[in-house]
Amino acid sequence: MNGYRALIGALGASWLALASPAFADDGYSLWLRTSAPATGQAAVTRLGDSATLRLAETELRRALPAGTPPVVVATAAAPGIAALRLPFAGLGDEGYLVRRVTLAGRTVMLVAGNGDRGTLYGAFALLRALGDGDGVAMAGLRSAPKVKLRVLNHWDNLDGTVERGFAGQSLWDWWTLPDFKDPRYTDYARANASIGINGTVINNVNAKADSLTAPYIAKAAALADVLRPWGIRVYLSARFSAPVELGGLKTADPRDPAVAAWWRAKSDEIYRAIPDFGGFLVKANSEGQPGPRDYGATHADGANMLAAAVAPHGGIVMWRAFVYAETDPTDRAKQAYSEFKPLDGSFAKNVLVQVKNGAIDFQPREPFHPLFGAMPRTPLMIEFQITKEYLGFATHLAYLGPLFAETLHAKTGRRDETVADVVDGSAEGHTLTGMAGVANIGRDRDWSGSTFNQANWYAFGRLAWDPDLTSDGIAREWAAQTFGTDPQVIATTTAMMAGSREAVVDYTGAFGLAHLMATGHHYGPGPWVADLARPEWNPTYYHRADQDGIGFERGRTGSDAVDQYAPSLARRLARPETTPERELLWFHHVRWDRRMADGKTLWEDMVAHYDAGVGYVAGMQRQWDTLRDKIDAERWQKTATYLAIQQREARWWRDASLAYWMSVNHRPLPAGVAAPEHDLAWYKAQSYPHAPGHTP
Repeated sequence: MNGYRALIGALGASWLALASPAFADDGYSLWLRTSAPATGQAAVTRLGDSATLRLAETELRRALPAGTPPVVVATAAAPGIAALRLPFAGLGDEGYLVRRVTLAGRTVMLVAGNGDRGTLYGAFALLRALGDGDGVAMAGLRSAPKVKLRVLNHWDNLDGTVERGFAGQSLWDWWTLPDFKDPRYTDYARANASIGINGTVINNVNAKADSLTAPYIAKAAALADVLRPWGIRVYLSARFSAPVELGGLKTADPRDPAVAAWWRAKSDEIYRAIPDFGGFLVKANSEGQPGPRDYGATHADGANMLAAAVAPHGGIVMWRAFVYAETDPTDRAKQAYSEFKPLDGSFAKNVLVQVKNGAIDFQPREPFHPLFGAMPRTPLMIEFQITKEYLGFATHLAYLGPLFAETLHAKTGRRDETVADVVDGSAEGHTLTGMAGVANIGRDRDWSGSTFNQANWYAFGRLAWDPDLTSDGIAREWAAQTFGTDPQVIATTTAMMAGSREAVVDYTGAFGLAHLMATGHHYGPGPWVADLARPEWNPTYYHRADQDGIGFERGRTGSDAVDQYAPSLARRLARPETTPERELLWFHHVRWDRRMADGKTLWEDMVAHYDAGVGYVAGMQRQWDTLRDKIDAERWQKTATYLAIQQREARWWRDASLAYWMSVNHRPLPAGVAAPEHDLAWYKAQSYPHAPGHTP
């Protein structure tokens, strides 16, 4: 173990030196900030040759300083490796093994996998362990991804805008592709490979048919060439009506042989340009997007037709279960289950049904989607939103690891399975599995709009690799690699992150309140909005507040949405007394004077949560202030400024919400609680027509 101690000590010094506040940092390097000191690099030997193995070698040379034990980069099939009889079984194509071995008479650290992608992931795992100060783990790292497809969904438009993007314009410069391949594309691929992401959907789910034309296929092929060595496949969002818009057909009915033939020809064209093209993502019959139901066909009809087109090439179809139309007047939350549950078992074997983590729309807190566990014969791919559409955009510090983990670890009520068991296939033995994250990446120098937003991209990748990881552990990993190994910095930043998402829940609406944001841009509070054309467009639809009480009744005297969950869980959720308080108002309309578990009334507790959320942000400001001399000035100042914005806007949320609730329930604030700064009319008059990220 002496060699390991030397390696840890040498690398620890280089990490700490780079993390010194003396070094300016604009956030571009993300969590990959470490490089070997100028005095030299470690001895790294590569057995075998491929673009991906060369990248693994380069990453280790980049970070490991001279004087560390020699490292060998290889695959399990390399000469001399098979004779070592190492435990490569069960690692698949992407798993890795990092272990001290004796090779050709000398002791080396072996970084290897069954395939070269596994070796690349192993190189990053070794550097992650070192960056985290994890010397024990270095003695033997072995891991394989539990989820097969770990994919970012870019809601990037062809004009360079990003729907629900808060970090600048699209990363993809469609105008200069395919000729100019921006070096940022390589840096993007490297960052994704470092956390195990192996796929990217490069265009918006609200797709334009132009994305499937020859010029744009060539642009996608250029991106695929950059991403391929890093183990990343390209996917495209497909517009279902493309046969009409591009092919001149009179219909896009998936049961029409001419339509199926058009998609087969289009798929063949794409695969000629991109041999490892991953397949299609489809949003259909939702928010105005065309789909098979326009022709009386089912989602399975549409998905299977596309699946047949890509199947000869090994492609897959990710068919979104987000359906948002006027087909269920009783409860928007029931629609996806109602349309997809009857189709269980009818999808082709290369189809994944992509289901949002909750039944409505990426709220700060939602119960897990009832489809998880309800379609045992269909692989379900979970979809999270990394971009913070409903959590303060780029400026609010809201670490989403707890949100992701909360959903993945939730019990479905069927046997002892969790949502993660459904997603990783272990619940029903599915081998085609996936996790999607709506990307928060743009052209801002720090990629995600702020330093702490980078942690959400990181957390998604780590949980997609292993849904059983803890959000706190991931936060510590990220902080150590992002800010350095100073114990005070790690302890302070991870403490800030731990409760930050819950703080957003508190100051935007606790106890299961949802969709209270101003409409359209989703920026700021708007619980009073009630005049939009469709009921489910209005925040009042979701909270149903009146003088007596508040909450959406989804029990058996209401919409009966609880019945979409497994019977054992449905029985608990059907009664307010057995519903978790954090989801109480999602499932039930209850009185303002209802006694809660702490003995206070619901109204008193709601007010306390608003104040707690505002107070948590103030606490983060104080914590961040203690790190002024330990964080480089550029990142420290930007974060401090954003925390000040968050503090102001958290107070705005709190005051506007309380002013509105008091106008409805006619109740005074509890004794000693500060009144809203302005009257309700003032808050209603606020207007933000040019908020970022909204594509009309």
